[in-house]
Amino acid sequence: MLEIVKSGGWLMLPIIICSVISAAIIIERLWTLQPRRVLPKNLTRQVWEWVSKNQLNHAHIQTLHQGSPLGEILAAGLVNRHRERDIIKESIEDAGRQVVHDLERFLNSLGTIAAISPLLGLLGTVIGMVKVFAAITTHGVGDPTVLAGGISEALITTAAGLTVAIPSLIGYRYLRGRVDALAVRMEKEAITMVEALLRKQYMDTLGDRDETPARKSA
Repeated sequence: MLEIVKSGGWLMLPIIICSVISAAIIIERLWTLQPRRVLPKNLTRQVWEWVSKNQLNHAHIQTLHQGSPLGEILAAGLVNRHRERDIIKESIEDAGRQVVHDLERFLNSLGTIAAISPLLGLLGTVIGMVKVFAAITTHGVGDPTVLAGGISEALITTAAGLTVAIPSLIGYRYLRGRVDALAVRMEKEAITMVEALLRKQYMDTLGDRDETPARKSA
């Protein structure tokens, strides 16, 4: 294996570096983007229990904000739960954009690696062919061993570049799709929570109105 790498020339070094970075990003993002880590089970139900029982406090909101990406979005809405609907939705949307940006961390780098790896391989091919033609000019075509080095370098770098680019592109597309799917689910959970908060506020308002005439008649 080491001999093959050496045969590929100096361009094998950046291709190998790209492969290491690509593997690290894919593994890290697969771990980070697990649904159970982004959208903890029954989190929305727990939050609603706090709200319905009037047990929601600053400590709960702080824990919610730090616990998960979905919790960060819900916390943004709960901080403004006593304000108007538009303000609640705007705060949730702002938090959602920040959360999605965090979920997409390193994905641009992975996409860049998927794009440049075959170009590095192509560059190695060009360099190898230049060496072949230089050898032909110097020694002619009578000795195949003179040409073997350039041809070997050209083929090895091309294969190495594609070997890195293909799984990197697959990983990039898959992780991008996972982020989009998680964003949709978080949006759905947040909208459900907003509607529940608004309904509770409305019912509380009606209850206050019903109590006021009773107190006056008393």
